Amino acid sequence: MEEKIEKLVKRTGGIAITLGILSIVAGVTIGVLTIVNGGKLLKGKSNILY
Repeated sequence: MEEKIEKLVKRTGGIAITLGILSIVAGVTIGVLTIVNGGKLLKGKSNILY
């Protein structure tokens, strides 16, 4: 019984670490894309007519 619980805890911990790393990577990627798109908007600001 204890072995099953130990395996479950190890598996759950591994999944949690993996999801954490994926979340960090996704956050950094979205942040970089947002900064790049904002830079493009600022660069083309003079072409906008109101």
